[in-house]
Amino acid sequence: MTIQENLRKLRQEIPDLVKLVAVSKTKTVTEIMEAYEAGQVIFGENKVQELITKQMLLPKDIEWHFIGHLQTNKVRQVASFISYIESIDSLKLLLEVNKEAQKNNRMINCLLQFHIASEETKFGLNKESARCLLDSKEFSGMRNIRISGVMGMATFCDDPEVVRMEFRMLKLYFTLLKQEYFMNSPEFREISMGMSGDYRIAIEEGSTMVRIGSAVFGERIYS
Repeated sequence: MTIQENLRKLRQEIPDLVKLVAVSKTKTVTEIMEAYEAGQVIFGENKVQELITKQMLLPKDIEWHFIGHLQTNKVRQVASFISYIESIDSLKLLLEVNKEAQKNNRMINCLLQFHIASEETKFGLNKESARCLLDSKEFSGMRNIRISGVMGMATFCDDPEVVRMEFRMLKLYFTLLKQEYFMNSPEFREISMGMSGDYRIAIEEGSTMVRIGSAVFGERIYS
């Protein structure tokens, strides 16, 4: 199937209120343009240099999401154009995003990344560290970031019930933060969870944003 056909199929499955982030890491400008011409405008990247190169070459109405671990010393390179940083996993990183957003006179949407998987290699906050971040004096002074929700990655495994329970945990974190910190913040509404192998479960468990790569662009070919 072509990229256009893949997108058409996905849009038939994904509810209108759920955003599709096409994960374009390792994909060529030509492939991204094929998706763009089929109506896809939200793309996700996880490497700063790759993202910068593509952003320079591609249409400027694309909404770019950074979905990988972001080093603080790389924030300034994307702050002038990034729409969402989905991977906020520390107060230090959020402070840097706010600083660079202020320099660019911008507001940057941020998602708090939670560690919900059993693998120890994944980055992310837990309930206590998220509360420490949100209770901090530094956070209360930030004016150029918008906490728009939460993000998490489930364990890479073949057991759908493990994945489902991890997504339920992320939804619970979202609900707790909404009640404790963002009850009067309508912009706090996103739950970014679900990838090509588990987006159907994620949507069933309340995802508002799915990050899909191979189901859009086709399986990655390894040489």
